[in-house]
Amino acid sequence: MKNGILIAALMTVFSTTTYAKVDICVFDLLGKAGESYKMVEEWALAAKSWNADLNLIPYQDEAKAQNDFEDGKCDGVSMTSMRARKYNKFAGSIDALGAITSNSIAQKAITYVLDPRNKHRMVTKVEGDEFEVAVIAQIGLAYVFVHDKNINTIEKGKGKRFAYLHYDQAQKMIVERLELVGVPSEISDFAKKFNNNQVDVIAAPAYAYKPLEIAKGLGANGAMFNFPVINLTGDIIIRPDKFPANFGLKSRDWAIKQLPKNFATVARLEAEIPAKYKQGLSAEDKRRYQQMLRDGRIELTKLGVYDPVMMGVLKRARCTVERTNFECSLSGE
Repeated sequence: MKNGILIAALMTVFSTTTYAKVDICVFDLLGKAGESYKMVEEWALAAKSWNADLNLIPYQDEAKAQNDFEDGKCDGVSMTSMRARKYNKFAGSIDALGAITSNSIAQKAITYVLDPRNKHRMVTKVEGDEFEVAVIAQIGLAYVFVHDKNINTIEKGKGKRFAYLHYDQAQKMIVERLELVGVPSEISDFAKKFNNNQVDVIAAPAYAYKPLEIAKGLGANGAMFNFPVINLTGDIIIRPDKFPANFGLKSRDWAIKQLPKNFATVARLEAEIPAKYKQGLSAEDKRRYQQMLRDGRIELTKLGVYDPVMMGVLKRARCTVERTNFECSLSGE
C-alpha cells in the first residue's frame, strides 16, 4: 500500500509542469504602451506553453535595460539589434547600412535568419557567457528627416548637424563620410534634439514619428526622404541555460508566425506619416547613395562590424526582389 502511495506521489510530481521563472528586461520608448512591449507580452504568454514563466520589466532607457541584463538582473532582454549585435553579429547584421531597401526584403531576411537551419548561428559565446537570439521583429525602415526640404542631396547636407546613435560604429562612419557634423545621441533623445533645433537631420522609422512628435521638428518646411538608409529590427536575447530545453527554437518558430502581423503594423505606421512631408529622390541620386552605402558595408564587414555570411544573404534577398539593381552583377558582398 505504501509503495502504491509513493508511486502515485512521484507520478504527480513528474506530471506537474515545471515553470522556469525568468525576468526579462524590455526596452520600448513608450514603456508598457508601446508596440514592442505588447509584442513581448504576447511572446511571454506563448512561453507558458513552453514551460517558461516570464516576468517582464519595462524600460524606456535602452542603455539601462542592457546594463541590467549584463549585471544579471534579468536573463533576457528585448532591445534594438544595433545594441544586440554585441551578442550575435549574424542576426545583428540584418540592419547593415542600406542592406535592406524595402519591407519585402526585410521579411525575407528575417524569415531566413529565424529558420531552424540557422539554429547553430543563433547561439554564441561572448566573453565566456552564452547567449541566444530568441526573437527578431521588424521595427521598420529608417528614413532621413530634415528641417529644410531643400537639403535634398548629400552635397547640401555637408556641415549640417546629424544626431547619430553613439554606440553604432556604422552610423559614426557614414556621418564622417557625408561630412556631416555628428551629434552623439541615444534613442531616447535624438528626436528631441531635432525638435529643439539642436540638430538639422535625423534618421528614424515610422514607429518613432508620432510618439516622438517628429512633426514638430519638420514644421512647415521639413521633409522625409523616401530613401531608406538603414533597417531597424528588435531582438530578444536570452541566456539559454536559464530557460527550458529548446526554448529558443520554439521562440523563433513563434516569431516567424508573427511576421505578417508585424509587417502590417509597420505598413500602417508608414502610411500614417502625412504625404506632404514625403519627398522622393532622383534615380541618379538613389544609385549614388546605394553605391556609397554599399562601399560602407563592405568596409565595415572587413573591420568585423558586420557578419560576411549575412551580407551575402542580404544581397541575395535584394537581388531576388530587385533583379535589375546595378549591384546584382557586382562581386564583393
